[in-house]
Amino acid sequence: MANVQADAEAVWELVDQDAEVEQVATGFTFTEGPIWHPTENHLLFSDMPGDVRRKYTPDGTVTEVMRPSNKCNGMTYDADLNLVVCEHVTSSLVRENTDGTREVVASHFEGKELNSPNDVVVGSDGSIYFSDPWFGRMPVFGLERERDLGWQGVFRVPPGGGIELVVDRDAYDQPNGLCFSPDESLMYINDTMRGLIDVYDVNPDGSLSNRRLFFDGIGTGVIEDGIPDGMKCDELGNIWVTGPGGVWIIGVGGERLGTVPVPENVGNLTWGGSDWHTLFMPSCTSLYTLRTRVGPHREPYMG
Repeated sequence: MANVQADAEAVWELVDQDAEVEQVATGFTFTEGPIWHPTENHLLFSDMPGDVRRKYTPDGTVTEVMRPSNKCNGMTYDADLNLVVCEHVTSSLVRENTDGTREVVASHFEGKELNSPNDVVVGSDGSIYFSDPWFGRMPVFGLERERDLGWQGVFRVPPGGGIELVVDRDAYDQPNGLCFSPDESLMYINDTMRGLIDVYDVNPDGSLSNRRLFFDGIGTGVIEDGIPDGMKCDELGNIWVTGPGGVWIIGVGGERLGTVPVPENVGNLTWGGSDWHTLFMPSCTSLYTLRTRVGPHREPYMG
């Protein structure tokens, strides 16, 4: 497949010029939510329309690990390697503990049911942040039903539990991907339909402030053409986000560095592999990888 397309020479500090995107698995419906297990060395990913969660291992094997999966979407691990999952069907954020138990982390705000938790990150203090658009109340990607909340937010679950709204209620049409900067002083949040990324300061109490535009013009809001969906920050602070044509690489200063070309619309991305330098990109029907020179910024579950 094609090599990375450069918009700036700085992109070659992140990926080799001869690195190619590779299709490593296929035959799915629409894949999302990839997360690499740091000790068991496998990738979990969601197939939302198929209502199944799958596991990919480096030998190329793909197995089902949960069906039905409540049309789960974004996933991550906490520091204890419990799996934190966004579920469309239940409109809940849940934790699947290593001992096999399951607990609901968040399902309501101010007495109203959440829309459909979509993407999730865990901070070094144990706080959980998640986006809550209403894609999971649409046909195919979720369970069609009326909305209760009436707006789409981004929330924080403090280490001791509870739920806090961390953005203005009218800030976003469909908030989706979110990620910390390497030192967790900043949080990036994208809006799928508006095609933009905002950046916030993360305050000592976990709240977000000083919202400003980081990058704009990622697609037109037409899902089939490619949109900002999943998003990750690398160890140098660059932002990798899904968009038209594959995955866009945005520099720390908000300049576009290049595009990782993927022949299908990409739902999300994450780094994994034994050295954390394999970028996994689940897309419509397939799972793709790219070897990179840079790895992810270190999250609590990475050890």
